Amino acid sequence: MAPSISRAFAAAGALALAACGGSAREDAPRVDMDTDWAQVPEGVAFGELSAVDVDSHGHIFVLHRAGREWVEPFPAEEIAEPTVFMFASNGRLLGKWGSGALVMPHGLSVDGEDKVWITDVAREQVFRFSHDGIEELVIGERGVSGQDGTHLARPADVAFAGDRVLVADGYINDRIAIFDREGNFLGQWGDEGAGEGQFDLPHAIAADEERIYVADRENARVQVLTHDGEPLAIWKPDGTGHPYAVKPIGSGYALVVEGRDAQNRYGAIMRVYRADGSLERVFDAGIDPREGESLGHDIALARDGSVYMIDNRAGRVVKFKLASAGVSDGD
Repeated sequence: MAPSISRAFAAAGALALAACGGSAREDAPRVDMDTDWAQVPEGVAFGELSAVDVDSHGHIFVLHRAGREWVEPFPAEEIAEPTVFMFASNGRLLGKWGSGALVMPHGLSVDGEDKVWITDVAREQVFRFSHDGIEELVIGERGVSGQDGTHLARPADVAFAGDRVLVADGYINDRIAIFDREGNFLGQWGDEGAGEGQFDLPHAIAADEERIYVADRENARVQVLTHDGEPLAIWKPDGTGHPYAVKPIGSGYALVVEGRDAQNRYGAIMRVYRADGSLERVFDAGIDPREGESLGHDIALARDGSVYMIDNRAGRVVKFKLASAGVSDGD
């Protein structure tokens, strides 16, 4: 997000984080969302939703498991239907692809050249596709777990730092595996644990020009690293839950969505962190618990300040404006 957007919400003033006492859910203001922006044609439907990202043209890529749910042991056969939908910002469906390519897709990230990188936890691989869905590169050996330069173990997400591809190799390995753009292994950061530079299911990863951000899900924190992998900070204010995704939004700020709270209840609480790790604001992007269950699983930000969030359990992709999210008329 452009720095002007960061200044816009910074000027709105910080909102207080509601206390999470006992078993009470966090009382955060609800964001005004467009829940029906994605225009899916009649006869076509999302499967289990997993990831979202935006390319340089403002196209929104949505990853879903067409006709399949996360049930273990994973099946062996590829999903026959398209698993990637591409939308315009007005919600019009522009294209779909991915038929017969993926088994249990999890993360989707678009790089600076509009290549689409997808992780598949069943295939134990990371794929690079062209913008139009042509497979160009595969990292890892199909169906074989490992923790070396040629094997992954349920990779969760991908980010980019210069010419490097950072893989949150998270469900088993608890590491960040580093590759070049052609899939050559360069090294790794971290291992299992709760100390600085250690991870317990790094579920998502993102980068800006100065920092790497890791949604260290089961440690219930965000870890901030240098581009050399050195720990800089741990963001874990009192009462926070389990982060499922993190995105830098300019001027050192970052947006985080928590798919589970501190009591392991599903939801979609979102937090805006300042560069020093303090909270700028907190808001709720989920369904009212009296009406259903949400799980904020992934987020993407467009250049116009729009946020797209995957609500896995509610089966929807919502859209809202970050500049006004969590800001009341009186702020």
